[in-house]
Amino acid sequence: MHRSSAGISRMYARPGNDANQPDAHDASSRRVQYRQGTVGQWDNPSRTTPVHNEFYHFSGARLSQNILSRSVKPAQDFNALIKQEIMAGLVRKSDRYGPFYDGKPHSQYANSIKKYTSAVKRPLNRSEQCHLIHLLQNFTITRSWNWRSLTTTLHSLTSAGAFTPHNPMNERVKLTQTALLSTLLDGVRLKCIQKPEARDIDAQGVANLLWAMAKLVDSGLERTPGLKETVNALLPHVHAQKDQFIPQNIANMLWAMAKLADNRQEWTPRLHASVTTLLPHVKAQKAHFKSQEIANLLWAMAKLVDNGQELTPELSEAVAALLPRVNTQKGQFIPQHIANLLWAMAKLADKGQGQTPGLKEAVTALLSHIQVKKNQFIPQGIANLLWATAKLVDNGQERTPELNEAVAALLPRVNAHKANFIPQEIASLLWAMAKLVDNGQEWTPGLNEAVATLLPHVNAQKAHFKSQEIANLLWAMAKLVDNGQKWTPGLNKAVAALLPQVNAPKAQFKSQEIANLLWAMAKLVDNGQELTPELNEAVVAMLPQVNAQKAHFKSKEIANLLWATAKLGELIELNLATSTFESLVYRISKNLQFSQEEISMSLWGIMVCCASLSLDSNANKNNVFEKHMDDLLNRLENTSPDNDEDQSIMFMAASWLGRACPVIPRYQTIMSKSQSDFRDQLQSSIPSLKIEEEKSLNSLPPVDLHLPGHNMVIEVQGPSHYVGGDFKTRNGSTLLKIALLQKSVFEVIEIPTNQLLTKDLMKPYIDQIKIRVNIPPQGHDSVSLKRGWAGAAYVTDEEQLGEQTGKPAKRKKTNSR
Repeated sequence: MHRSSAGISRMYARPGNDANQPDAHDASSRRVQYRQGTVGQWDNPSRTTPVHNEFYHFSGARLSQNILSRSVKPAQDFNALIKQEIMAGLVRKSDRYGPFYDGKPHSQYANSIKKYTSAVKRPLNRSEQCHLIHLLQNFTITRSWNWRSLTTTLHSLTSAGAFTPHNPMNERVKLTQTALLSTLLDGVRLKCIQKPEARDIDAQGVANLLWAMAKLVDSGLERTPGLKETVNALLPHVHAQKDQFIPQNIANMLWAMAKLADNRQEWTPRLHASVTTLLPHVKAQKAHFKSQEIANLLWAMAKLVDNGQELTPELSEAVAALLPRVNTQKGQFIPQHIANLLWAMAKLADKGQGQTPGLKEAVTALLSHIQVKKNQFIPQGIANLLWATAKLVDNGQERTPELNEAVAALLPRVNAHKANFIPQEIASLLWAMAKLVDNGQEWTPGLNEAVATLLPHVNAQKAHFKSQEIANLLWAMAKLVDNGQKWTPGLNKAVAALLPQVNAPKAQFKSQEIANLLWAMAKLVDNGQELTPELNEAVVAMLPQVNAQKAHFKSKEIANLLWATAKLGELIELNLATSTFESLVYRISKNLQFSQEEISMSLWGIMVCCASLSLDSNANKNNVFEKHMDDLLNRLENTSPDNDEDQSIMFMAASWLGRACPVIPRYQTIMSKSQSDFRDQLQSSIPSLKIEEEKSLNSLPPVDLHLPGHNMVIEVQGPSHYVGGDFKTRNGSTLLKIALLQKSVFEVIEIPTNQLLTKDLMKPYIDQIKIRVNIPPQGHDSVSLKRGWAGAAYVTDEEQLGEQTGKPAKRKKTNSR
């Protein structure tokens, strides 16, 4: 999954034309009450007001510019910028010109701080920020400042990182930051509400300020009411200045709006209007955007859509206008741009942007550069690229040689950067690998190594994963196992580490995540995951949330939940399973569009629910489920499925409902050694007994052994018939088969294979079968085939132990879920 910052935070370090902005005196601003910049005081220098006039001689700004032009150490540069005499000079000028002071020297000083960070190619560190803020206690903003000074100061200090929160943070520094920022925001809002003839707002300033607002929020600063109000005050000026924005302004503002939306900015009418205003200008200015701006624009549009922006014709046209420019500028993109662009295209494709020729060409153009630049991608870029390739493939992208080579080039980089991935990136990477494998990616040594590299980090970072990441990780592990991943110690530990997080107090799962989690747990168990207390608790924790979120599940999620609940069989108590089914089936009749696969999964799940109820003599039979079964069977028949699995489900449903079925399913038969050994021993003990193997009765799935003269079926149940292979807790497939045979009036005897390991273990069961077929057994060591459900004889290892030792056996509750 994509990290919210998208790696763009360093892209626009330079303002537009701050250095060339003319002075302006705004006398009208003095008529409005305006808060002075009051900050915490440490050692205030004395302030005197000269009585004579003088021109602005800003020696501090010239000093900083001269310093930056020389080859000196950065520490020396910064120390020169925070000398007390610089601030003293600014204070004198502000005092001397009083109500006529426009703030230009202050803005030039702020710009010199930004230039320093541009020169050293990083924002202020914690120590530098602390020293600067200490100096800025006397950095007083007055109501006489003009628009350009306000915008340059706020933009420059934000770009330099002067307001970035650090942890830990000195309380006095925090107070000074808050007061300074609040005063700057007050000044901006004041300018925005002035009458048009009184204000001096320009397009560059609007663009710089929106960028600064987004940067502040993205750096972790609290979204205070003042900041929200300032954003809201600026947005109308986007429309007012729309014809004055240069290409860089357009890119900056759409990037800013995307960042704000990604940081919980409410989709107000003003924000919608501003986005709508700018999109046509993307198309109009398409030939003038630089490579960085193209990357930022496509990233921004993808982020906007990801946060609720509709894929309108204007947005689609803007995307379509930019895609050819990706191919034209492909040689100019740095690794960060490549990662951001492919992430954006994958996200847009996932949100409904068609796989147009322009999108395909742009993707192909970028993929070819991954191999060349593979060693230059940072961990975030590697995670975004693998996530993007997986998403693109999942949305119809062909597995071209360029795509395969890109994946092969990136996988070894996972191992190289393994210690540097944050939790979100670990989750994104494993999700991507699982999705690629599920869409045909071969299990190459590189893929095996990348998965094995990441799994220990799941355990190490278990406490830091967010709810969505927990769901994605368990889904990914289930998919990997379902596609051939072995149960390694690393995988076992990773799953064991995540399961308790499902039930953690902090976990707040959305509807899709609930569906993915239950599907994943059912799939893991279906592929050999042991039943542990943590797994039981996770399942029990999720099921009540199904009912709570029932109105929000989409068709695919409903199908997955029905399948998963059914697959877990007797692991889930019958009343809880029934209530879960009841909360879901009503959505099926709400005219949701189900695919053929979703109809088939839902139908199978409801059949298992009906089977479970029929096998429990104390359960209240629910005809509502059979009505939904009938509806789903009609819908599945209308799709005319041609695969064996769907045809088998159709026939079983028709058999349950007593309906004719247009297809006769084909079954593959597999005879286990345990089954053969038991048959041989039974035949040897009763030579006259007729035994049929792998017989399909009434066109139902084949049974292991059929005794036709006695209307009896023997099912030799291996571990795959039980949840977690525990030989106690039967899964949904087993329950459905037993119930269908019973409805066809067959007596069913189930024998776990762990009780058929030797002839001595087999003998008690054979003796009981002799009794059933009216042949007296020899000896006195037979077992009793206790009835669990009506007509089903279910033998457990505990029952046999009780019979052989004479001690009471533990009671097996075969009639509960």
